[in-house]
Amino acid sequence: MNGLPTWARTLDAAFGPPLPGQYRAAPDDFIVEEQLDFTPEAHGEHLWLYIEKRNQTTLDVVKQLARLCGVTPRDMGYSGMKDRVAITRQWLSVHLPGRDAPVDLTERLAGVDVRVLAQARHPRKLKRGVHRTNRFTLRLSGEAVASDCFTARWQALCHHGVANYFGPQRFGPGGRNLARAEAVLARGWRKRDDRQGMLLSSARSFLFDEMLSARIEAGSWNSPLDGDTLMLDGTQSVFRTDQVDQTLKARAEALDIHPAGILWGVGYTPDETPAQRFEAEVVERHPVLCDGLLRSGIKPARRALRMRLGEPELKIEAGHATLTFLLPRGGFATAVLGELIAHPDVAGG
Repeated sequence: MNGLPTWARTLDAAFGPPLPGQYRAAPDDFIVEEQLDFTPEAHGEHLWLYIEKRNQTTLDVVKQLARLCGVTPRDMGYSGMKDRVAITRQWLSVHLPGRDAPVDLTERLAGVDVRVLAQARHPRKLKRGVHRTNRFTLRLSGEAVASDCFTARWQALCHHGVANYFGPQRFGPGGRNLARAEAVLARGWRKRDDRQGMLLSSARSFLFDEMLSARIEAGSWNSPLDGDTLMLDGTQSVFRTDQVDQTLKARAEALDIHPAGILWGVGYTPDETPAQRFEAEVVERHPVLCDGLLRSGIKPARRALRMRLGEPELKIEAGHATLTFLLPRGGFATAVLGELIAHPDVAGG
């Protein structure tokens, strides 16, 4: 498997392909703020730190913080992986039972360009995926921003939602993670070949994006079909519908529910319903990936085909556009950008 395909966009039919644009020219042009829906309890064995980093990955900071506190990376916790070329704010936790952090921890972190914005104790380690949303503030420029239809494209995303693609970063530079995943799954996945599950994740993400692109082309990415699994907006709660009625169509139009596609795993086989024929077609096109995932033992899951932009704002001045919006956990800002600008690093190509 060489490189990644160009997946369908939702706005091309109405506005044509997006024009060239630039983003993330500097870290200050891409700001991400992780948001929990609870606060630390101010007591317990784990020290939680709300940090701001720039030009570093989350794992870079985890390793630095573990070293400064004299613990192993296993004693560290974080909810999400944040971008490197960006200013990002997120919570980390350090297991420090019966002892305090070094008195000069804040100063030493500042020396490696990490600011501590808040800290508090909590009884439990910070687990992956517990944050509710991420707030993005993005600064764009270029021909796309200057075009007459830029604002209309943005408004359409606010009204109809955004296709919930996994971003290109999930697949590695040039899609190399995906090529590695195909090779590993072809011979049979083993934990020692993929300690962090990155290759399994790349394969599942690719199959999901393939299916989502097909539903965009068919015009059913944002409306339920018979046999669909539907996800309530802002939650992971799902239910299946064997037959779509007007109530479900109205709820989908209001962005209250979204069709949810499969993340392949053991025991999943598409049935003959209209919704799952798209997933059956993915199996036909990519049997090695699908069969390898079924044999890997990973559990199947569901992901919404669409995400709502929360609290969206747009400001255009001096040839630059500043976008502010919330995305649910697991949502990629590149999926938004791929509908607004043509750039090699965003979804849609």
